[in-house]
Amino acid sequence: MPKNILVLLAGSGAKDGAEIQEAVLTLLAIKKEGCDYTCASLNKNQKHVLNFIDNTELDQERNMMVEAARISRGQMEDIASLSMKDFDALVLPGGYGVAKNFCTFAFEGTKASVEPEVKRIIQEAYDMKKPIGAICIAPALVALALAEKNHSITMTLGTQEEANKNLTEIGVKFKSCPTSSHVVDEVNRIVSSPAYMHGDSSIVELEEGISKCVKAVIEMTYSKSLSL
Repeated sequence: MPKNILVLLAGSGAKDGAEIQEAVLTLLAIKKEGCDYTCASLNKNQKHVLNFIDNTELDQERNMMVEAARISRGQMEDIASLSMKDFDALVLPGGYGVAKNFCTFAFEGTKASVEPEVKRIIQEAYDMKKPIGAICIAPALVALALAEKNHSITMTLGTQEEANKNLTEIGVKFKSCPTSSHVVDEVNRIVSSPAYMHGDSSIVELEEGISKCVKAVIEMTYSKSLSL
């Protein structure tokens, strides 16, 4: 049976939702590994809607599920209706929507809160020892969601010292990493890759790093945690 990977999308669009290139490359990588995916989001409005050309805020409201379904070609589930017991792993592509819609990291930094249903799914994956993949800014979300559970997790937000400092403040060990690579925490079953945390990265580098991240997550579904 192919593994079924839950992919959380925080809307559609790098500046106010899910980063589309990261999301599509994640879905492609999952399929290339011979696995299936289920896409889900929150049935709530985005924090705001931006004009991507000039970065101005638009007087609009957009629902995260409706927007994220643009990426998944209509297949979309409400996170509130799901449980990690029905999935083999969890992967979170990045985009500012992760830091604006799934949590308040973009506005409150390391003191941010996490949307309850998103926090529940991440904590379920961790408690059930289901592998977690965190791409781009998503490691900050995972760190916030698991802050009360474990301070020995290792993840990356790329090579920028200031970005990785945020992980340290939340209580996570950071490891510097280029776009084309990934960081594996075998014990906690968490894999991270920086993707467009490096804004000048090429899509080729992006594909390489995300593919490695997804492959490591799927390989973890066949192995047991070192802490078991």
